[in-house]
Amino acid sequence: MAVARPAGVGRPRKRLDHLTADKAYGSKANRRSLRARRIPHTIAERDDVRRSRARKGSRGGRPPNFDGQRYKDRNQVERAFNRLRQFRAVATRYDKLKDRYEATVTVASIMIWLRAKPDRSRP
Repeated sequence: MAVARPAGVGRPRKRLDHLTADKAYGSKANRRSLRARRIPHTIAERDDVRRSRARKGSRGGRPPNFDGQRYKDRNQVERAFNRLRQFRAVATRYDKLKDRYEATVTVASIMIWLRAKPDRSRP
């Protein structure tokens, strides 16, 4: 979504439609900053933060909104990137030209796809 510049000069800034992040980014400061910018987010709550909030009782506040399905989708994407990074040429980016790097990522993706076990057996 485009956001108009304060002075009206220059290209418009971009605002995220939604941020899905790991537990490591779930600090109060990060959540407060996202809310101030009106960016919806899905960040899992760490166990120690959850216990601390429960220990405080009603003073601990409400738990943050959490969409479990969106978080599962984030995990699948992260796992796919981790598989791609197992290929040295992708992880270290030996290929400096964009076209060659895209070709390397494509070949690595094909290799991953060929090695994958099917989700269900054939009849």
